[in-house]
Formats: sequence, C-alpha cells, structure tokens
Amino acid sequence: MVSPVEPVLLAMERNWEMIDGALEGLDEAAMARQPADECNSVAWILWHLTRVTDMFIYTRFQDLPQAWITEGWHKKFGMPADEDDRGVGWSAEQVSQWKPPSREIQIAHYEALKNHTRDFLTNATTEQLEREIVMGNVPEPRPVAVCMGQMVWDTVAHGGQIAYLRGFFRGMGWFR
Repeated sequence: MVSPVEPVLLAMERNWEMIDGALEGLDEAAMARQPADECNSVAWILWHLTRVTDMFIYTRFQDLPQAWITEGWHKKFGMPADEDDRGVGWSAEQVSQWKPPSREIQIAHYEALKNHTRDFLTNATTEQLEREIVMGNVPEPRPVAVCMGQMVWDTVAHGGQIAYLRGFFRGMGWFR
C-alpha cells in the first residue's frame, strides 16, 4: 500500500526542483526586484513560502515551535520572533519596504526548511498522520495527512510564481 506521504513528498520534491532551477543564477538585485509596485519579489515569495512550510511542518503538523525561532532565522532576517508573521495580509507598502537579507541567508533558510520537511515526511508516523487538527477557516478537525494537501498547494502556487518571475526577468533558463 502506498503511504499518503509518498505523493506529497513527490510533489514537494518536484516543486523544489523547479524553484531551485528558477533561483539558479539570480543575484540579490534580481531576487529583490518587484516587477510592479503591487507585486511581490522573488525574495519575498521565497521567504513567504518557506515561512508557510515552517508553520505547516512544525506548528500545525507537530504542535512544535517553528524553526524560524528555534534556529534563529528571524534574527538572520532582521525580523521579530513572531511565528504568525508569514506575510499573510501584508499590504503592498509593507512588501515594498521589506528588505531581504543576503541571497546566501535566503537560500540557507529555504534549504533548511526543505530538509526539515523531508525529515518530517520521511519519518512521519501513522499516529502523526492520523492526528486531527483544525486548520484555517474550516472548523471541522481533519487528519494531518489530509491537511498536507494544503501545504503542497501553497508551495506549488508560490513556486510557480518564482519560476514565472525568473522567466520574466531572465528568460526561460530555469526550465530544463
């Protein structure tokens, strides 16, 4: 029998491959560039999707503190130790005023959360996957295994945005 984690891990790995290719060769200026005043930059999207993954893997799926705080990523980004601040609800002004850290720190944060996600998905127990949680606006508890679909949807949507911006700024070099 196929574990419910296998398709989730496959989707995440494929998405990470796309993001990795899109980030390849982008310098800090390209990563911080907003194509228009009310659009997010690659750096902001990467930070946001990594923060959301952190929230899913630690807060929602395991009821643990996020790596954002336990590993000190908030300090490296020069931001508060606020587990709820993932950029959700930010105004265009807030996004445009956000200053990303170095490319090196951004990529290290993203890589760390990829590894944490792989670790969780590879080692998740049946009990962890069957644990029911309330997530978002849906008041009925659902198993973690079902809620993983939301994590995949979110990261794939934002991965596509990063790939699109790479193509917009530099051409389709990200696609192999």
